[in-house]
Amino acid sequence: MSGKEINPSPIRPDTTLSELIDSAFEAYNAARLREACHLYAKKMLADDVTVGVSLTGALTPAGLGMSCLIPLMEQGFIDWIVSTGANLYHDAHFGIGLSMHRGRAKVHDPELRREGVVRIYDIFFDYEVLLTTDRFFREVIKAPEFQKDMSTAEFHYKIGGYIEQREQVLGQESKSLLAVAHRQEIPIYTPSPGDSSIGMNIAAEALDGGGLRLDISRDVNETAAIVLAAKRCGGKSGVFILGGGAPKNFLLQTEPQIQEVLGIQEKGHDYYLQITDARPDTGGLSGATPGEAVSWGKVDPDQLPDAVVCYIDSTVALPLMTAYALANHPPRQPRKLYARLPEMLDALRTEHETVRSTNS
Repeated sequence: MSGKEINPSPIRPDTTLSELIDSAFEAYNAARLREACHLYAKKMLADDVTVGVSLTGALTPAGLGMSCLIPLMEQGFIDWIVSTGANLYHDAHFGIGLSMHRGRAKVHDPELRREGVVRIYDIFFDYEVLLTTDRFFREVIKAPEFQKDMSTAEFHYKIGGYIEQREQVLGQESKSLLAVAHRQEIPIYTPSPGDSSIGMNIAAEALDGGGLRLDISRDVNETAAIVLAAKRCGGKSGVFILGGGAPKNFLLQTEPQIQEVLGIQEKGHDYYLQITDARPDTGGLSGATPGEAVSWGKVDPDQLPDAVVCYIDSTVALPLMTAYALANHPPRQPRKLYARLPEMLDALRTEHETVRSTNS
């Protein structure tokens, strides 16, 4: 009975979004969304917290890259990203001047196929968008700088530079989170790089003798190094999970990599925030709770009060949370983690070698 009394003010024509969330979102998943907004804006965005975000589901085709993720990145509210390759591929459409359109879910798909229209639920776009984007990636990755092994973070950083150049030629404002990540030096990782059209085009170039190889082992170590560096400088690590899937696990497995595999003393992520529509009782990773993550060492058990799971569609929650964060927290200084990856990886290697020599 110590909780705040439920006594919301009537919603007025001039009620702000922050007032709406703070006052009217009293219970059930509305209350979880309020808690999510408070956790993100009032705790996770503290200057000493390194914020990692994972992206699953077709968020960028729905415009959430432009409306939400880019503003958060530009305000210093996102420090590193784990994403499906599909989100990054579709993000590139906007950056190179292509368009996607509102459609409808109830439609005769064989007719769309005949007309050369591709559908993502209720998003429509011309089949030529795929072919043009494929040509863009194929042409870019033929450049000499791509003819080597590299992490997906390095690959996305380089690709983002080319997209940024294309946006400048087109005279358009930044529409691509890859371009903004390049400018802000925000590392972006893809845990399953072959599972997208980007990976498919890399594979096609490999058939033609291309030398680009994505080094997923480096990704695993770099992401662990980012988290360890956040902790070793006296700060905290926060994870903001949109959806679930492989990006969720890749974001969270940084702590088991540090503790279980490398043998380095650590306790887990400090802040856990997830937006999901997946149920926990089916046993899938997408619906796994922060409590379950504690059992793996992914989340610090002492920080479970600062763990929120909101069961709502990301396309509803993310715009609300973005607006709330922008209204309630000043910009943060960008961490520019991409430039610091070599030194953070060296620090991880040194600590691992110390542990190994101590135990041998």
